[in-house]
Amino acid sequence: MLFTNDTEEALAAAAALVNSDIDPLTLQTRAELADFFRDRGYTGRFDGDDAEFKRVRAIRPKLRELLTADRDLAASLVNQTLTEYNATPQLVRHDTHDWHLHAVDADRPLDERISVETALAVVDVIRSDEMSRLGTCDADGCDGVVVDLTRNRTKRFCSTRCANRTAVAAYRARRREHPDT
Repeated sequence: MLFTNDTEEALAAAAALVNSDIDPLTLQTRAELADFFRDRGYTGRFDGDDAEFKRVRAIRPKLRELLTADRDLAASLVNQTLTEYNATPQLVRHDTHDWHLHAVDADRPLDERISVETALAVVDVIRSDEMSRLGTCDADGCDGVVVDLTRNRTKRFCSTRCANRTAVAAYRARRREHPDT
């Protein structure tokens, strides 16, 4: 494990949320937001209404900027986010999670909690000088966010779909170049 569980979970959730805006589109309904909330282990308030759905979708560009920024810009964006939401880090323990940081109350809107949790996760990335763990997909025509939590830093694609598409394209190019092999 490179980071603590809550940091890894927050980074993965933020990347999934950002990537829900690329092909194939996901998070298109309130039901998909409910699934995202449950599957990503969020706790606290969940309204499930249109307003919350729109606010969560609206933070995707801001999260993309944070997850693809260089270290100095990321630090500035983290500070802006924590200030904007009046975040006050507190150690909490709930459900199956041991002590970890939360910085906004569980009754705050989901978009605020996602923004602050992502900012706190990026704090760990910045402090450990591991910004190379965050980036964009290597597949042609894809700008999905990649969170590389592998030991050997080999994750290059935002999804299996992009990895497979790239592999097939490379195979076809080799076949065109050497049709008799």
